[in-house]
Parts: sequence; C-alpha cells; structure tokens
Amino acid sequence: MDCTFPWAIRRPSQPKRVPWSTHIWVVLLSLLGGLLGIGGALISEVGSGGILLGVFIGAPVIEEAFKPIGVYLALVKWPDALHNQLYIALLCAAAGLVFGILEAIVYLYVYVPDHSARFKLYRLTIPLALHAVASYTVGLGLDRRIVGVVNRGDPLPKRTRNFYLAAVAMHATFNIGVTILDVTNVVDFD
Repeated sequence: MDCTFPWAIRRPSQPKRVPWSTHIWVVLLSLLGGLLGIGGALISEVGSGGILLGVFIGAPVIEEAFKPIGVYLALVKWPDALHNQLYIALLCAAAGLVFGILEAIVYLYVYVPDHSARFKLYRLTIPLALHAVASYTVGLGLDRRIVGVVNRGDPLPKRTRNFYLAAVAMHATFNIGVTILDVTNVVDFD
C-alpha cells in the first residue's frame, strides 16, 4: 500500500522570487541591447554596400537578431527573472523602440539633415512602431533555450525560428513598401 503524506505531495514549481533590483538591471540591459543593435545595423549597411537586396533583406535579418542582445544577455545572467513570455516580449519591444529612436536620430541629423517636418513626423512615428512590434514578435519566441543554441549548439527551437522569421518578414515588407511608395512618388518621405 502506498501511503503519502500531505507535505510529501509535489506541487508545480513556482518561479523563484527575484529581487526588484534584478528586474531593474534586466530592463536596463534590455534597453542597452537596443543601443547595441545599432552595431548590427552598421554591419548590414557596410556589408550590403548600398545594394538594395541588403537593405530589403540583410538589414531586417541582422537588425531583428541584434536588437534583443540585452535580452539574450539577461537570459544568461538572470534566467529566473525572465520566466514570463509576455515580459520577455515587452523587454524586446522596449529594445526595439530604443533602436528605432537611435535610428531616427541618425536619419534626422546625419543622413537627411535638411529634412521636412513631414519627414521628421514620419521618422518619429511609423518606423518606431515597426521596430517595437517586430522586436516584440521576436521576443514571443525567445526563452532560456536560446542559451543552449549558443553554448552547446542545440538546434534552434521552431518557435524561436518562426517568430524571428515573422519579424524579419514584417520588417522586410515594410522596407520594400516604403521604398516603392517613395520611388513612385506616392508618398514623399523627404
């Protein structure tokens, strides 16, 4: 006869309590990741040499991989703080927003310093939303398993791959659409 005592019953594991200070570090690291993502954008620009295929495909592939760098690092350092998928996705969205703001500053003050008010409004709205939503999408597929992909060469989880590819497709479609609208003078972005 199997006799169990109430205190011997296993309960589902509860996530470890993580101090608020750790969550602050996680958020700061995630935001810093958006800044570090600019390095990915520079790589895609230099690597493509201005070739349109690089702008349409290379930039989204590299940017969507680089923007959540801070979240990747947080998954390594504080995995217990990142136990909620929505939290991970929101951290990625925040990193994407930081990236988008920095990209907008570069466009407004380096690439097109003599911009119109319409161009400024455009750069500070739609692309920021795109970067946040695309990064959020990537974040929906991220979890601790990504560390095993890097450290041990584990296969990339299908969920991670699918959300990443959805974000890349979204970003590439946006880039192609904006370029078509600009080239055909349907919308003047300058």
